[in-house]
Amino acid sequence: MKIEIETRFLGIDKNALILKLNELGSVDKGEVKLNDTIFYDKNSKWLEENIVVKLREKNSEAKLIYKVNKENKIDSAREIEFSVSSPTDAKEFLEAIGLVAYRAIEKFRHSFLLDNVIIDIDTWPKIPVYVELEGDSVEDLKKVAAKLKLNWEDRFDGDPRMVFKKYGFDFDNIRTITFDKFE
Repeated sequence: MKIEIETRFLGIDKNALILKLNELGSVDKGEVKLNDTIFYDKNSKWLEENIVVKLREKNSEAKLIYKVNKENKIDSAREIEFSVSSPTDAKEFLEAIGLVAYRAIEKFRHSFLLDNVIIDIDTWPKIPVYVELEGDSVEDLKKVAAKLKLNWEDRFDGDPRMVFKKYGFDFDNIRTITFDKFE
């Protein structure tokens, strides 16, 4: 299982950040719409344990992602990710083994690469835009954050559930998070 080293900076100015990334010569990977279906165990115990299975659809691609992050620290996430040829078959498989499709999510992600750090600018419904930095080490993230003029002390190491909670939403009781529907 891959260790994921990542952190977030909340409430950023997307246009200003993109301008800075371009000034620094980052590689612009483009912006895509992500559609995620989140699966939990049928008793929803995984919610408490920060375990999730995500079926992600992006353009004509689909991936299945297992992620566990019980500590919600910058370097505590563990992840397994692989491509699937059929999102429909993957969904049927997950339901056949007892998982429950719990939440539908839609967001836009604009991705960049700078100094081997992935910079994802995420635009979600109902909350301010945030940026996620992901790389091979905490030191790499600190260096890129400094280049982007992001104050390291202002980082937010929680997952999207915690981000929504920070903005006053009871994320665990929201089943649909799209730009057309939020309930």
